[in-house]
Amino acid sequence: MPERAIETGGHGRRGNGGPGGGPLKRIGLAEVYNPSMTPTLRPGDRLVVKYGSAVRPGAVVVLRHPFQHDLLIVKRAVERRPGGWWVVGDNPHVRNDSREFGVVPDDLVVARAWLRLRPSGEGQRSFWPAVRWAFSAVRPLVALRVRPGSSSLSSRLRAR
Repeated sequence: MPERAIETGGHGRRGNGGPGGGPLKRIGLAEVYNPSMTPTLRPGDRLVVKYGSAVRPGAVVVLRHPFQHDLLIVKRAVERRPGGWWVVGDNPHVRNDSREFGVVPDDLVVARAWLRLRPSGEGQRSFWPAVRWAFSAVRPLVALRVRPGSSSLSSRLRAR
């Protein structure tokens, strides 16, 4: 089952937020549903995304699936190739990425993820678990350095 993200805010099209739109129209939320970006993102995480933002290697991006344009997916942009971006998930066991569908054209890249918002646990009623959650709930998604030609970023993450 492919990784899925649902846009819950913003306008979802590149180029919005121009002179008459204001910068906040370029910011939105997306929700992660499947485990293709585990361990970086888990199902239920929300992403603060910026539409039309420059993509660089290692960045987490929201894009339209090349074969199903109504499906949004979350992947890591690994490298620039002729025709677009090579994107992979951080989870090596899920292959719904460029290894399956090839290079993704630039016009299918919808947004770049800036922050991960982790949902609170259902049973967090006591003080210290709530404090621990608060410190881990919001994390910036920085672009990781990716070696050209590497097919999986997760092996690098586990090796540390």
